[in-house]
Amino acid sequence: MPISPTAEGFRVVIRRPSLTLAEIMWRWVVGISAATLGLFGFFEYLDSLNVTAGERLLLSTRHPYLVAQAIAHILRGSMNRVVVAGLLAGLMLSLLWIVASSLGRVATVRPLVDYFRHGPDHRVLAGTHPFSTLVRLNFLRAAVALAAIIGLVGSAILASLAASGADGAPGLAFLLFVPLAGIVCLAWFSLNWFLSLAGMFAVRDGENTAGAISAAVSFCRERAGAVFAVSTWTGLAHLIAFVGATTVVSMPLGLAAVVPWRLIVLCVIGVTMTYFAVADWLYMARLAGYVCIAEMPQILLVPTAPLPPVPPPADAPAPPIPPPESTIDRDELILSDVPRPPER
Repeated sequence: MPISPTAEGFRVVIRRPSLTLAEIMWRWVVGISAATLGLFGFFEYLDSLNVTAGERLLLSTRHPYLVAQAIAHILRGSMNRVVVAGLLAGLMLSLLWIVASSLGRVATVRPLVDYFRHGPDHRVLAGTHPFSTLVRLNFLRAAVALAAIIGLVGSAILASLAASGADGAPGLAFLLFVPLAGIVCLAWFSLNWFLSLAGMFAVRDGENTAGAISAAVSFCRERAGAVFAVSTWTGLAHLIAFVGATTVVSMPLGLAAVVPWRLIVLCVIGVTMTYFAVADWLYMARLAGYVCIAEMPQILLVPTAPLPPVPPPADAPAPPIPPPESTIDRDELILSDVPRPPER
């Protein structure tokens, strides 16, 4: 019987909720650490600013131009500290993400491979630890993300050159920036997806960095239809979850004039965290679908593929030859033996 990798992926995450919990744990540890670090850094930066009496006077006027001049004067000379602190925080968060992602991928892919190889009741046994390979792959993913950021900045600079000067055209700058940014984002998404998929083969087959990337490319080339189906269905489910979450969030925001702001903030945080949990659940379903494709034979994944003919055994008797059938119809009148009556 043909197997649907998408259905198998959703069936696995329903039967094994611990896999989704492990994925949520390492992702949320990194996310909460980044949010906490950014929040405390923002308030510490505000506390480090010096506001003079003249700047307070300008702020008290509430005139847009005077307020803007006061804020610019307050922030003058302190952006160097912001840049240095941001680079240091980004470096530390990147290291945390690389380590947490490597450990999380080992904790999720190995039970999935064991599930499809030995069944749902089999216990995961200890095996090789491809931690170093996953660290290298995740480092490449972080480098690709940094290159994408630099590419977006470069696209903005090129677009701004078209709008500079007295004869600058803002519309031309926009039309120039959009395709450049689209190409950069598409290249980042493709490379990041392949590197993420390569982590599955690093855990499944114990491949090194180059071997895992090569296995991921071969996997997509040989089973492109099944991979496209799993990615499409899980992507549509993710899109539906995103649209639903944004719709639910817009409801309390529309009641901001009559509802306390603390309740609105709690509702927005609750819906956002729920959406993140659903997104992680869908990601695990997609990963389980990929593992199912890798573990199942090709013939079980293609419903329209014809089954190969089974040859008969060598000692099987020859089939009987049917007797020849006569093509003469004995009931035809022209062949009858009855004499024809005389004509009158």
